[in-house]
Amino acid sequence: MPQLDIAGAIFWAIMLSMFIWPQIRHRLLQESRLRLIEKIQRATNSRVITMIHRQERISLFGIPFYRYIDVEDSEQVLRAIRTTPPDTPITLIIHTPGGLVLAAAQIALALKGHRAKTTVIVPHYAMSGGTLIALAADEIVMDPYAVLGPIDPQLSDSSGRPIPAVSVVKAVREKGKDKVKDETLIELDIAEKAIRQLEDLVVELTGDRLGEEAAQRLAKELVHGEWTHDYPLTPKRLKALGIPLKTGIPPEVYKLMDLYPQPQQAQPSVEYIPSPYIPRPRRAVEKR
Repeated sequence: MPQLDIAGAIFWAIMLSMFIWPQIRHRLLQESRLRLIEKIQRATNSRVITMIHRQERISLFGIPFYRYIDVEDSEQVLRAIRTTPPDTPITLIIHTPGGLVLAAAQIALALKGHRAKTTVIVPHYAMSGGTLIALAADEIVMDPYAVLGPIDPQLSDSSGRPIPAVSVVKAVREKGKDKVKDETLIELDIAEKAIRQLEDLVVELTGDRLGEEAAQRLAKELVHGEWTHDYPLTPKRLKALGIPLKTGIPPEVYKLMDLYPQPQQAQPSVEYIPSPYIPRPRRAVEKR
C-alpha cells in the first residue's frame, strides 16, 4: 500500500507540474519582456508600447494561439496612449500580419493625435493594418530587410474566404453590371465604399507630412491593388513611394523579439551556432 501511495503522489505531482509549469514559464517571459521594455524606454527616452503577434506556447499541450490586430488590441493601445503625458514621445514596436481595419484605424488615429513625437519600429514585418498604423507615426524605423504591405481592403465570399475589393470592382467592370447577379452588385457597392474609405484614411494620416497631392498618390498605390495583399514592400520600395523612413533598429528590439517564442516543434526548421562564431582551426595535414 505505501508503494501505491508513493506512486500516486508522484503521478499527481507530475500532472500538477504539467499544468503549472507552462503558466510559470509564461510569467517569467512576461517579466523578462517588461525589464527589456523598460531598458528600451530609457534608451529612447520615450514611452514604449509593443504590439507583437506571434504564436506563443503557453497552453498545456502547446497549442498555438494565432494573433491578429483586434478590438482588444486597440483598447489596450489606446489606453496606453491616453495615459502617456502629451509631451512624452511614444515608440510603438509592431510585428503583425494585420487584422481588423476598425482596430488598426483606431490605433493609427490615436497615434497621430499624440502631441509629442511618435515612432513605429518594425523589426520584421507589419502588414496590412500594421502598415496603416506605421503611416500614422512621425517616424518609421525598420530593419533593412523588414517589410510593410499593401492595405487594399479584403471582403469575404460566402465561404468566408478573403477576396480583394479591387478584384471585385475589376471583375464587374470587365464583365458588365448587366451580366452579374444582384449579390455581386451588392459586393461591388461594398468594395467601392471600402476602397474609398481606406484612401481617405491614408490621406488623413499622411497629408500633413507628405502634402495632399503626394498623400493621394500614396493612397492609390497602397489601396488600389497594385500588388497582392501579401506583397512585401521593402524599405527601398517604400522610399520610392515617398514614405520617409530610417533603417537600423536598436539591438534591444531583437532581444525583445526573442522573448516572444514560436511554438516548439518536434524537428526545428532553423538551427545555427549563436554568435560570436569562431571557426575551429583546421588541422595541418602531414605530408608523407
